[in-house]
Amino acid sequence: MILHAVPAALALALAQQPRGWDTFTRAFEMFLAQDSVVGGAAVLVRDGRIVAHYERGMADRERREPITERSIFHYGSITKTLTAVAILQLRDRGLLSLDDTVTRWIPELRQLRNRFGSMDAITVRMLLSHSSGFQNPTWPYRRHPWQPFEPTRWDQLVAMMPYQEVLFAPGSRYGYSNPAFIYLARILEIITGDPYQSYIYKNIWTPLGMHRSYFGASPYHLAADRSNNYTLDRDSSGRERTGANGREFDPGITIPNGGWNAPLSDVAVWAAFLTDAAGTDAAVRRRFETVLRHSSLEEMWRTVVPVGGASAETMGLSFFLRPVRGTTLVGHTGEQAGFRSLLYVNRETREAVITAVNTTNDAHPRESEARWLSLLVAAGDLLVP
Repeated sequence: MILHAVPAALALALAQQPRGWDTFTRAFEMFLAQDSVVGGAAVLVRDGRIVAHYERGMADRERREPITERSIFHYGSITKTLTAVAILQLRDRGLLSLDDTVTRWIPELRQLRNRFGSMDAITVRMLLSHSSGFQNPTWPYRRHPWQPFEPTRWDQLVAMMPYQEVLFAPGSRYGYSNPAFIYLARILEIITGDPYQSYIYKNIWTPLGMHRSYFGASPYHLAADRSNNYTLDRDSSGRERTGANGREFDPGITIPNGGWNAPLSDVAVWAAFLTDAAGTDAAVRRRFETVLRHSSLEEMWRTVVPVGGASAETMGLSFFLRPVRGTTLVGHTGEQAGFRSLLYVNRETREAVITAVNTTNDAHPRESEARWLSLLVAAGDLLVP
């Protein structure tokens, strides 16, 4: 009987695993190994609950601290989904229109060169859908050791405006833009009088109960859970080295387009909100509706422009729409400092997959990008079997 106990226990464990989770975690583990990732984690969310989780590697290699369920990652551009929901909140309250011209709120933008026409033709909707024609990077210059990690003040962005140009006819196509989301945050601040960070805390994170999410430096009570982050690169002799970048860093004025820090459990709460996973709990449903009506979320998940290239993805209002076998997944990825992350949800099944890793591979960027795309495919296979 003892000989049969282990196989029976293993069979029970496998039977209790969510469908496809074992296949996905093998793909995730392969990505971690092939891309020389120091540490990473993934969760599967179903009906608002984490039903499976996976942690591997180190949160801090030098301190020998492993990745755990409490580990705090940085989510980069997934932050844009917070900013976009905040703008839709203002729209639903009648404080702005998505068809407002951006220069109504930020007249400084009239300083940009726009050979396609008037800057007054660029709308809030174009900012949200990455179709404004604004450049991709916030800091457009070659990085040197004496330059900041990112711009830190609004007046620095304003000072650069006369020396920048609109890259294509606004509204005509997709062109990813980080500054666009800083402009959205600026509009939010002008309308509400709140700093961006305070607004998000008060109007999104607090009502949803996301109490371990934060911007900037780690609060003292969460600092021990903060993951370090790493970059694999090559020195002048061609030797590869994985260096630590430091647990704390200043995203500067780019916080509205990439500043969210949290454990995966808080991002799972965000996924529950996005999938409307309140069930029969009236209190949870009220909290969700307080943040944003689900009909407004559905509006954000309608195609505005195709992403183009080899991708079949389209862009809604800050969310990427990814077709997979007749289903459209909704989500975003993120990359900043040494962190990379993804969040995709299946609205039909109310499932979501979230991953985060603490290492960027700059030694083999092309191969790394291909591996990351393979991981996105694996996430789609998990959510749409």
